[in-house]
Amino acid sequence: MRTIDHQELKQKMDHQISFRLVMALSEWQYQTKHIPGSLYFATIQDALTELHKEDEIIVYCSDRTCVASAALGKLLEYQGYAHVLHFAGGLAEWEQAGYPLEGRDVPV
Repeated sequence: MRTIDHQELKQKMDHQISFRLVMALSEWQYQTKHIPGSLYFATIQDALTELHKEDEIIVYCSDRTCVASAALGKLLEYQGYAHVLHFAGGLAEWEQAGYPLEGRDVPV
């Protein structure tokens, strides 16, 4: 699984390149703060139902020490998803770069 950084992800978003951005954390964490356009799935089965194997999928979680996104990415690859990217820096790297966030704890 290839890793991307915040600049590459932002560039994809700015150029409206088609991909599915998946936050691999809990619903509470998703509601609190997430990258705009992110998807949240309550279960792996929900993710497998909603995501298509031909989609480019970018997975992320909180930061480089979080293993949830890497685990989800590996699971998707195991299930036959060929275009999975890992944004290892996650929310921390995104926020540190000064990029926008959404959620109930994000100042308006």
